[in-house]
Amino acid sequence: MKRRATLALLALPALARAQLTRPVRLVVPFPPGGSNDVIARPLAEKLAARLGQPVVVENRPGAGGSIGAGQVAQSAPDGTTLMVTSSSFAASAVVQRTPYDAQTSFEAVALLARSPFLVLTTLDFPARDIASLLAIARARPGSIDFGSSGPGGINHFVTEYFALQAGLRLNHVPYRGMPPAVTDLVAGHIQLLITTMASASGPIRDGRVRLLAYTAPGAPASNPAAPIVRATGLDYEASIWWGLLAPRGLPPAISALLQAAIRDALSEPDIARVYEAEGARPSFASGAEFQAELARDIARFRDVATRANIRAE
Repeated sequence: MKRRATLALLALPALARAQLTRPVRLVVPFPPGGSNDVIARPLAEKLAARLGQPVVVENRPGAGGSIGAGQVAQSAPDGTTLMVTSSSFAASAVVQRTPYDAQTSFEAVALLARSPFLVLTTLDFPARDIASLLAIARARPGSIDFGSSGPGGINHFVTEYFALQAGLRLNHVPYRGMPPAVTDLVAGHIQLLITTMASASGPIRDGRVRLLAYTAPGAPASNPAAPIVRATGLDYEASIWWGLLAPRGLPPAISALLQAAIRDALSEPDIARVYEAEGARPSFASGAEFQAELARDIARFRDVATRANIRAE
């Protein structure tokens, strides 16, 4: 597999390589140390070796990611300015006013990685699995408090989607980021949290919270064992993805060059190890496949926002 990918990379037209003759900026629209940053940095190193150009990660945080995304949208579509972002980009597209359109201002280059969310409860909450969680929530509508990283954040969307699919009424408690929400779950101030492994790995591995289920298949083998929500009979699945976007108008030859380089890079075992520590797995998909998934997520989140009355504050 790796040999075929490398040969495909070498076989790309010389024209594409001739067009990509300057250093590449890999914009991360969030602060250093977050999941987007963790996904971007090892990828930048691997791409530099394959493209023959320096690939520099630039953190451009602010306004829920829209500042960095706006800068990328306004850049020349020549392959030298790219952006690593996650499913939060699709959520923001539904609730934020931005100077760009999430679907028409960008060219999807490739999907990079995926991770399921985890359904967590506090230790003193009586639910031991998804079935008992649903039974308690249905018997006492509005009695369960769930946390999120903030109104309109990805965790807010996937939890409201869970409630809608299960016919539940839950009480939303927004926080300024995920760390205080995890802290309050451990302390028992909220009962439910749907978040990533990276956000709650310490409490999970220390046994200070209870893992009921994963929201989708694909958890790394190093994660604790737990069922998938859909396997319990509930029609619900959600995962977080990370992908690479470029300004709209990227030439097809450069897009093909980048996709081949990314596919080859993601096959490296050391990238898999870094991503696994984030609770994710390398999961290459083409630009066309990624563009379709982005459109599906935006449509789904728009529906959830309408039905659950989600607005950013």
